[in-house]
Amino acid sequence: MFVALFLASSATYSQDSSFKDAWKYADLYENKEGDYLKLSGRLQADAAAFDASQGDYNDIRWRRFRFGFKGKYAGTYVALEANFDLNDDLGDSYGRLTDASLGWDLAGDTKLTVLKHSAGFTLDGKTSSKKLLTPQRNNLSNNLWFTAEYFTGASLKGKMGSDWSYNAGIFSSDGSNGISISEASYFTLLSIGKNTGATRLWQEGEFRIDYVYNDVHEDGNTRDFGHVASFSGKFSSGNWHLWGDVALGQGERGQSDIWGLALMPFYQPSESIQWVMRYTYLDSDDENGLRLGRYENEIVKGRGDRYHEYYGGVNYLLNGHKFKIHLGAQYTDMADGASDGGEYDGWGVTLALRTYW
Repeated sequence: MFVALFLASSATYSQDSSFKDAWKYADLYENKEGDYLKLSGRLQADAAAFDASQGDYNDIRWRRFRFGFKGKYAGTYVALEANFDLNDDLGDSYGRLTDASLGWDLAGDTKLTVLKHSAGFTLDGKTSSKKLLTPQRNNLSNNLWFTAEYFTGASLKGKMGSDWSYNAGIFSSDGSNGISISEASYFTLLSIGKNTGATRLWQEGEFRIDYVYNDVHEDGNTRDFGHVASFSGKFSSGNWHLWGDVALGQGERGQSDIWGLALMPFYQPSESIQWVMRYTYLDSDDENGLRLGRYENEIVKGRGDRYHEYYGGVNYLLNGHKFKIHLGAQYTDMADGASDGGEYDGWGVTLALRTYW
């Protein structure tokens, strides 16, 4: 089903230059002062086939569907978006609120956001699923980042001079589907970035440090890490790009300390093609400290202590990130020193559709 959709979309794009104009229908209102009201959302689908020594997994699924609106008026922002599971019956498809927030422009380049919004850290954790370069986030982010992503809280984001930027926030770790701070505890987030400009090695570069303090709670919707730190960078020279991340977490409540790295070089010869590679490594101080990725976890539920992943793929961008197709293959190996069901050794292929408005 999805393969036919991909091919039909490609044919439509090549035959009709007005394909990109369809996104204009999401723009409900805009005035000359920059105020606007727009529909927002994303639709994502995966066809995944994974084969390992421990078993196999094959399925075609709707990965995400979110729908809502966002607007701005006189320096005040509003966003309301909900997640729906299209794999369920229509009456049971509602999942949770994702972005349900208010924001305000303050002095300078500072923006204050409150209520439920994204708390992003690590390289892939702070990259929206709309703009990932691979079908799934790297497993370093999957292990350390709080995958619920949207939490009730308050954050400040802005710039310090021309080269420095920051994002600081405090959030409830409450796992409620709506807006709530009544359960669990809290975590804080501080992210600082530096734009390096051109050097002898690259034309554009950015470093970023993320730090999270998490008051771990048994009812929290976070990973069981009290401290998480990430040092990431993005560099480009011509058509070549390199993104990387080194991160670590201090475990609590039986979770081992872990660290790892992710390196993702990619080559973009045109606006519509990206060739992407990725290597991910994870190491756990104690046994059973690491989780597998989304589809490998469908085969092996256990945990391990050392992880390698090699990924290669191509992205076909029909309207930038607003409509794209991923095709990627990966080899994953996870060791299990405890020999209690966490070992994994296998290949996987994913064909994915990603679109947003």
